[in-house]
Amino acid sequence: MLERGKEPIVSVKVMSFNIAHGLGMNGIVDLEKTAGIIEDSCAQIVALQEVDRCFSERSAFVDQVQWLSDRLGMQAVFGANLDLEPVEADGQRRQYGNAILSKHPIKYSENHLLTQVLTDFGKNEQRGILEAVIEIKGNLITVYNTHLALEEEELKVSIGELVGIIEKRSFPRIVLGDFNAPPRDGQIKRLNRHLSDAFLKLKRGDAYTYPAPYQNAETGEKFKPVTRIDYIFADPELDPVQVAVMETDVSDHLPIAADFIVVPAQTQQQKTAQTEIPEVTVS
Repeated sequence: MLERGKEPIVSVKVMSFNIAHGLGMNGIVDLEKTAGIIEDSCAQIVALQEVDRCFSERSAFVDQVQWLSDRLGMQAVFGANLDLEPVEADGQRRQYGNAILSKHPIKYSENHLLTQVLTDFGKNEQRGILEAVIEIKGNLITVYNTHLALEEEELKVSIGELVGIIEKRSFPRIVLGDFNAPPRDGQIKRLNRHLSDAFLKLKRGDAYTYPAPYQNAETGEKFKPVTRIDYIFADPELDPVQVAVMETDVSDHLPIAADFIVVPAQTQQQKTAQTEIPEVTVS
């Protein structure tokens, strides 16, 4: 194994992907295509946004979290930001939110609901941050997955709450998700004061993620990525060695991935000695 000094190098590949409940640019829901993109990425930890769990007819009431977990052979945790009554009395609750899939053991997870700022326009959708503490070859990291609001006022509140949440955990942190804001936005710049943008660190600020490239065969309408609203942030102590945008039309967003060098367990020992990890509830 390669070594940095006397300590073995531990690496991890992470991915962020707004899957739009499996809805492709062609207007067809095909979760197998979504799974294929995740599989091809070789990511060991995957943060998914816009995931349905028995939610509605649009995704055939499929539990997409369980389906992807089984299909990819990955442990999964889910944060339901929308949690609705079942269609039938004895049916499953209809949920929608964020999921984290992992090839490594998930030791703890928690979904943090964010404060809503109601407006007369927009979706007024409940947002959240899904947190997971994951063990990678004896090393603990905390992964946060979020999908934030379009409205600037709510985004400002959400970024403040996000910073407060991540500061409670002492393990190295990775924050992924769909932030619905470009890098020039003041709230994205604000987050950059606390964490490092992996793509900017590797001089890939031009890695646009929305909308996904597609040409409508019937109308001739063409789409191409023109902005970057999906991000992977991390503590400066986690070194990104490679980043990538995967070109696909299985969602309206392009998935992004980053390879990180993880702080060795010996270095973490003092930081984590006083931190207790509750038992994980895997869903």
